[in-house]
Amino acid sequence: MALQNIGAGNSDDAFYRYKMPRMITKIEGRGNGIKTNVVNMVDIAKALARPASYTTKYFGCELGAQSKFDEKSGTSHVNGAHDTPKLAALLENFIKKYVQCYGCGNPETEILITKTQMIQLKCAACGFVSDVDMRDKLTTFIIKNPPEVKKGSKDKKAMRRAEKERLKEGEAADEEMKKLRKEVKKKVPSSSKNVTAKSTSSKKKGSGSDEDRTSPTHNQIDEKEAAADEDDDDDDVQWQTDTSLDAARQRIQEQLSAVTADMVMLSTVEPEKKKAASKVSDGSENGGDQKDKLVGEVKASLKKGVGAKELQSHLVALPGSSQEKISALYEALFEGVEKGFAKEAIKKKSYLAVVAAGEEGSQLLLLHAIEEFSCKSTSNALKEVALVLKALYDADVLEEEPIVQWYSKGLKGDNKDSLIWKNVQPFIDWLQSAESESEEE
Repeated sequence: MALQNIGAGNSDDAFYRYKMPRMITKIEGRGNGIKTNVVNMVDIAKALARPASYTTKYFGCELGAQSKFDEKSGTSHVNGAHDTPKLAALLENFIKKYVQCYGCGNPETEILITKTQMIQLKCAACGFVSDVDMRDKLTTFIIKNPPEVKKGSKDKKAMRRAEKERLKEGEAADEEMKKLRKEVKKKVPSSSKNVTAKSTSSKKKGSGSDEDRTSPTHNQIDEKEAAADEDDDDDDVQWQTDTSLDAARQRIQEQLSAVTADMVMLSTVEPEKKKAASKVSDGSENGGDQKDKLVGEVKASLKKGVGAKELQSHLVALPGSSQEKISALYEALFEGVEKGFAKEAIKKKSYLAVVAAGEEGSQLLLLHAIEEFSCKSTSNALKEVALVLKALYDADVLEEEPIVQWYSKGLKGDNKDSLIWKNVQPFIDWLQSAESESEEE
């Protein structure tokens, strides 16, 4: 079956991951009973994650004709003779209104019906909630026939948690069995010692009757043996001090050398501390100026129309750490942008891709630069940070592993209370759920 990309705007993208079957129609009947049968409507609706009754009803509303979808047979009929291009154009309008996210354009959305009987689309990638135009005729049909709530993912997660708990309980039981076996092995030789102790106590020793004497317990015997061993060890060690004249002179020389070494260390440590303090003060004063200079250099290069690779070689020659250079590049690229950060990221992805494809850890440096800019810039940059990450992920600038690593470290770091982690969470959840689904397949 021939496939095509979901959404007309993505028709030219050869690597687009969301696809659906091409529409196949068939004219049936004659005269007043002529109908158009959308043969593969079930497969199309499954690819769009929408009920087939929605798309069939939408065709009838837009064409002003009766339409019906049979749940048992899976057939979709629209009264009248309609060619395939016309129905395909109507399907494209349906995708824009009821499938694609109004924020990032991702078709992985879920239909929500609010308490006030309003229809919304929640994006699983960026978390954006789109408000559907309630003036459309199909909205009344959707409210009367709401989509089924998906429970499969929750059930799978519950099964995984139960499996992990079962494995932990099994490991704990194995450890307890090992401990019991060790204790049993220890008790076997101790019981034999008790038998020998009882047999020896029955014998007569020295003067006095056997009735006046009681046999010592096993614990007392062990304590006496341990004390005897310690005494033997102490007796073996001989403590001596060499009192000869040469030994006394050597000890005096060692003490004098230790004192003079401490004095020399004190004299050298103080100037080093002063130098370090002066460096810290200079860094704090000149740190902001250094970053402003880097941003200015990058802006000047961008105004000249320098390419991505040329700009990267220019950045390498500039003074400063790798993090400072990447932060300066990101700030220079997005400074002055008020809205549409994701679209701007796609336009300038060549500069970001060259930086992210550098040495190991470059993607984490780029993520830290996005975090720094979003937290200190306008509120729109912070709101659209998930859209920016989604755009860079789709453009293969950022990969899944560094994104998740950056997010997990951020939740545990000093900036864990920042609003950026709350805004990014839907995108991270979408990444992890997509990974688990691919592993299951």
